[in-house]
Amino acid sequence: MTNKVTVYEKPTCSTCRQLVKTLDEMGVEFDKVNYYVAPLTADKISDLLKKMGLKARDILRTKEQTYRDLDLANVEKTESELIALMVKHPELMQRPIIEKGASAVLGRPVDNVRALFK
Repeated sequence: MTNKVTVYEKPTCSTCRQLVKTLDEMGVEFDKVNYYVAPLTADKISDLLKKMGLKARDILRTKEQTYRDLDLANVEKTESELIALMVKHPELMQRPIIEKGASAVLGRPVDNVRALFK
């Protein structure tokens, strides 16, 4: 398995920019994917969740207007339904996510990324 590092981000996100700066300072080579421009598939989101050891609900951005509009705090959705909503509405997904080989972490807070490089 490759140890290629990929950052899934939104370039205008301050935490994403901070993460990129941290990785640069650490001397880590990485690819960036703006998942608003190149949307993630349901399979990719599922894969990232598995690598992080998280469920879809764990990475929902609960302060987003879309979260409120869809009443996700009160509506029961299956894992597959939540992932499908993240595909359709990428703003629902916490960012940045950093993937390295068979592992991934949510880069919020940015220091979470250090666990991938120990």
